[in-house]
Amino acid sequence: MFKHTHPYKPFIPKNTSKLIVGTLPPPRFTTGDLKPGDVDFCYGSRDGQLWNILDQIYGLNLSFETTTKAIEERKTFLRNHKIGICDMVSVAYREKVDASDIGMQKAVLRDLVKILQQHPSIHTVLFTGGNSKNGPEYFFRKNLKTYNRSLQRIKNEVPREHEFLLPNSSRKVKTVSLIAPSGAANRAVGSLKGYKQMKAENPSLNTIDFRVIQYTPYFIN
Repeated sequence: MFKHTHPYKPFIPKNTSKLIVGTLPPPRFTTGDLKPGDVDFCYGSRDGQLWNILDQIYGLNLSFETTTKAIEERKTFLRNHKIGICDMVSVAYREKVDASDIGMQKAVLRDLVKILQQHPSIHTVLFTGGNSKNGPEYFFRKNLKTYNRSLQRIKNEVPREHEFLLPNSSRKVKTVSLIAPSGAANRAVGSLKGYKQMKAENPSLNTIDFRVIQYTPYFIN
């Protein structure tokens, strides 16, 4: 069985206000067998869409290549905009070596509640996926349960919004479950009523365009 270890520590700059939370990068980032165009950093898979989406939202003109320059561009952006990244899973095991969330077994979770307590400036958690089994929100709900806490619904339409009260504190943190920035989630995007309506009005709209529209208010505001 493949031991899928997260290759990166949480990247949380000083005064971070928003935290991007996923699960694990693809297994090749654990083994170091990167493909041309991968960036050796969080969400660096050439098959992923998060950095493409952020590139469009902020007009970053990022490099998409396996270089130190590409890594530093992303770190500089995150520092400048007070955004951090901390995935939920530290280690998982796989019978099939792929990047699917559902294929993870015996997942060892990072204690995101404790991490949030250590970073009092964070007010929003942005999940790159929802509450389906082994998604980031799903795992975070497990983490919260160990503290006898739960998510309280604010908005039930996609992207769903919740909030929770940190243990031993009056501090509330908001969570937003964005549609995953992956090709595997494109079918889910295509089935959304909002996407179908926009597509009918603008036939050139694609699934990345839709995510840009969805993500923008949560990153810019």
